Amino acid sequence: MATAHRPIDRWFASYSGDHRNGTNQLIHVVCVPAIVWSIIALLWCIPAPGTWFRAGFWAALPMFAATLFYYRQSRPLGLGMLAMFVLMALSCRAIHDAWGTAPLLWTGVAVFVVAWIGQFLGHRIEGRRPSFLTDLTYLLIGPAWVLAKLYRRLGWSY
Repeated sequence: MATAHRPIDRWFASYSGDHRNGTNQLIHVVCVPAIVWSIIALLWCIPAPGTWFRAGFWAALPMFAATLFYYRQSRPLGLGMLAMFVLMALSCRAIHDAWGTAPLLWTGVAVFVVAWIGQFLGHRIEGRRPSFLTDLTYLLIGPAWVLAKLYRRLGWSY
């Protein structure tokens, strides 16, 4: 079990305080990864500069930076988030390669909007404001919190 003195544990404790309702937690387990995927998809659609870079260049930069953030907080979470980013990037690449930029763009927009509506409905049910309204870092904590829930369910340490 994780110790409470690590910064990630403090972030999770605070985040969990705003996510006590089971329905809100379930909504977050679905919508947080959907939002992350949609952001990757939207960034994937930005044309890459020059000829040295490929589609997905602009998505790779924040995925790399976020992976470093997660890895500094917890190696198992950092590696897990890296795996999630790779899977999400591969799905964006597959959609982009098969159908082009426009379908990926509009799918990303639709998923982003629907998932954020879900998030705000969850917080309405919860009766608490979203954590990121007090500190934008919680936009990074949410995905790790969802992954940590999966780790605990699998009996893994984070």
